[in-house]
Amino acid sequence: MSIWRTISAVIGIGFVLVYAGGANYWNKQDGWYQSLNQPSWQPPGFVFGLIWPYNFIVIGIALWVIASKASPVVVASAVTLFAVSVIIALRWSYLFYEVHDLRGATISLFTTAILTIPFLAITFTQSIKVGIALIPYQIWIFTAAALNANYAANN
Repeated sequence: MSIWRTISAVIGIGFVLVYAGGANYWNKQDGWYQSLNQPSWQPPGFVFGLIWPYNFIVIGIALWVIASKASPVVVASAVTLFAVSVIIALRWSYLFYEVHDLRGATISLFTTAILTIPFLAITFTQSIKVGIALIPYQIWIFTAAALNANYAANN
């Protein structure tokens, strides 16, 4: 792999680490979240603990595969899409846990979900297997956005 591709992959994986590390940065565990009216269809807590590590690992693999195979324009597009989606996802965490702006948080999550669509499409162009492995992330982000919309409507 060329130095440019390696640097691109490392930058992409760096964003995965920022995403993983920052996702709960503002979650103070102060009881606020537990006090919310939760949707009846919300998955149990252990599901969150299983799906997020899976998602972060597969995203890292996807970014590595894209950086290894795609043209420079496609690599730059994928890394940029993912970086913007990470920034907006972290904005969700801030709005939800720190500011308690449930409507703003919902908009952030739906925006993140929409940004994952072209990222998923790029992944499929480089590896069908990795694209399939990334589908749970796409589903999870839209599910999280729908959950958040339910929180906003009921609290």
